[in-house]
Amino acid sequence: MKGYLQFILIPFLLYVSNSLGQEKYTLSGTISEDSSNETLIGVTLAVPELKTGVTTNEYGFYSITLPEGTYTVLISYLGFKDITQEITLSGTMKIDFKLEEEAEQLNEVVVTENVEKMDIRKPQMSVNTLSVGTIKKIPVILGEADVIKSILLLPGVTNAGEGASGFNVRGGAADQNLILLDEAIIFNSSHLFGFFSVFNPDAIKDVKLYKGGIPARYGGRVSSVLDIFQKEGNSKEFKMNGGIGAVASRLLIEGPIEKDKAAFLVGGRASYAHLFLPLFDVDNKAYFYDLNTKLNYKFNDNNNIFLSGYFGRDVFSISESFVNTYGNAVGNFRWNHLFSDKLFSNLSLIYSDYYYGLKLDFVGFNWNSGIRNFNLKYDFKHYVTDKLQLNYGINNVYYQFNPGKIEPSNDESGIVEDQLIQKYANEFAAYVDVEHKVTNSLSLGYGLRFSQFIRLGQDELYTYANDNPVIFDPFLLIYKEADPTGIVTPGRGGTLATFNNFEPRVSLSYTLNETSSIKASYTRLAQYLHLVSNTSSPTPLDVWTPSGPFIKPQLLDQYAFGFFKNIKGGTYAVESEVFYKQVQNRIDYIDGANLIANNAIEQVILNGEARSYGLELLVRKTEGKLQGWLAYTLSKSEQRTPGRTLNVDSGRSNLETGINYGNWYNTPYDKTHDISLFTSYDLNEKWSFSSNFVYQTGQPTNYPIGQFEFQGLVVPYYGQRNKQRLPAYNRLDIAATLTPRKNKNKKIKGEWVFSIYNLYNRRNSASINFRRNDDTGTNEAVRTSIFGLVPAVTYNFKL
Repeated sequence: MKGYLQFILIPFLLYVSNSLGQEKYTLSGTISEDSSNETLIGVTLAVPELKTGVTTNEYGFYSITLPEGTYTVLISYLGFKDITQEITLSGTMKIDFKLEEEAEQLNEVVVTENVEKMDIRKPQMSVNTLSVGTIKKIPVILGEADVIKSILLLPGVTNAGEGASGFNVRGGAADQNLILLDEAIIFNSSHLFGFFSVFNPDAIKDVKLYKGGIPARYGGRVSSVLDIFQKEGNSKEFKMNGGIGAVASRLLIEGPIEKDKAAFLVGGRASYAHLFLPLFDVDNKAYFYDLNTKLNYKFNDNNNIFLSGYFGRDVFSISESFVNTYGNAVGNFRWNHLFSDKLFSNLSLIYSDYYYGLKLDFVGFNWNSGIRNFNLKYDFKHYVTDKLQLNYGINNVYYQFNPGKIEPSNDESGIVEDQLIQKYANEFAAYVDVEHKVTNSLSLGYGLRFSQFIRLGQDELYTYANDNPVIFDPFLLIYKEADPTGIVTPGRGGTLATFNNFEPRVSLSYTLNETSSIKASYTRLAQYLHLVSNTSSPTPLDVWTPSGPFIKPQLLDQYAFGFFKNIKGGTYAVESEVFYKQVQNRIDYIDGANLIANNAIEQVILNGEARSYGLELLVRKTEGKLQGWLAYTLSKSEQRTPGRTLNVDSGRSNLETGINYGNWYNTPYDKTHDISLFTSYDLNEKWSFSSNFVYQTGQPTNYPIGQFEFQGLVVPYYGQRNKQRLPAYNRLDIAATLTPRKNKNKKIKGEWVFSIYNLYNRRNSASINFRRNDDTGTNEAVRTSIFGLVPAVTYNFKL
């Protein structure tokens, strides 16, 4: 670690010492959209004379330090008119720029494909950005624009199939993704068990997915970071937009509270297909609703505050005897402050709550569970020079886990109220990140994150012989739950376990010429929370549990190397990367593990390891009437849990077989080949078209390899884990958008979106089960498919 600190500090100190004595001044300010004052992320401010530049941060702020002189400043952002301005820099200057849209478009946020373009000079790699305009063009199920479904078309990103929630990045599990909405943690990103995501595209400003080379300001998950920012609201004039679809509708309203100083945003969505079910004598229900809100106020040039929130709920019921309710609720207060023209800060106070509830009238009880956290973040961005920037800050999260509480639903149920043992934890982190342009060809990014996780005391804790909650039966060669030897009551004031980890991050970019570069990165990450689930995709019933005395934190080491090239001035771009990931302490479950309402989950968990490696290729076309990309991923994702060597009471060593005999086996989300092709074509002002084609290797699964009879019953038996696969998955989706020409003369502008999901009606397998045919007496395989061809129509409008 000492050597790593020297690696960070020596280049920084040398650079600062070489810069002393030079007469330099700072140009800073914000860049926003002229029509709404909405700040813009990732706008390029270039100084051609010095071949240098800077991009705006998440709040539209920029700062660049240059030698005294006269320069031409070029501000560019696709979808907006360029600004070219001559500036004489003889002292510190503050200039705010307003960008005008090139043309009126229906997409509420004209954050077009420029944000998706690759910067070959920056050391940041393994990052994909999608604009709101692109997300709305991608054909999806039932015609509802969807953030999660859109990122599935990117290289290295998959999920467990149709109707599956969550997503998998570079062979990682769904719980290994950190999902942030305005910096607040989202624990379940899906509506209706995966058919929709919780993110309203009308309320979104920026979507960025980090798959590797993850900056030190992020931590807590070992696979990826999906960072989403909501719009701030229009502080110039009242605006409204929305859409009416086949199964859901949405509406967003924004406007000034005080012109040019304060604004509000309120957006809502709701599904209503369940309202038509009684017409078909169906008493079941399945629906969702959510609400996005945001307020912002500009006190002066140095101080801005933001108050944002999200609330969403899903309800699924069967004849009122079974009601399942779940969803997220988050709130965030943020204060942006400029200490100087070089030092930007953001203080955030965040609350996040994920709730899961069951009402089971037929057995007479209610079930409530969830996870809450309170988060304090203080982040700084220091623009030292035009070639050196520092990011540093602290982050503290307090967690409260409620595994479940059972309550009688009525006085006659006979159910006794019971609370599973609640758990508490605190996660602290401090970080520093350096963005360093060493030469015109070499750029470095290096940083260090220190994380500390404290598993706090709880009301009760089981103890076990030899501190081993899982025992191995050497005769049956199976793992079994150990019987507790006692119960201790440490109380909430105690500490059960403490984990400390240093997480270095290094990335570099070397420019070969004006159009090509090579990049490399190393990332170390620690994850202290685990999703207790033995399904291939998350379900609302899954429970999060913290690391502690019996469950170790997951530790990731990821290496990536890539070649990047722009063609024809950036009209085309080629990105290729290879990666290797190694995860320590990936949890696994003993065969037959009971994960639901388990008060001693440590009795069914073993610590193993996981690895994944692969090749990613992305070819983009980002300009012209025809745009899109081709993504291909060749990868392998494996996991193993070798046998432990334990010292038993006799003093002898007992070597266990491990899970799957200690052999590597395919994870449930291993997809050898993954191909995605997305295209969009603007025929004219009236018509535009889009399509996407997806092909994936079938999901790993287990088929019976034999059977035996026992007391007249035929019992199948299985071989090693995930040895077989479902058939390959593929489908083609298309969409057409009609924008009437009379829109130009109307106050309310509208468009129609016609889409067909799974055009050739492919019956992709969600699962394959085996049963005995009662007529023939032979075994047969039964395929379960979720969707065939699904047409949809959506009407979008803007006022």
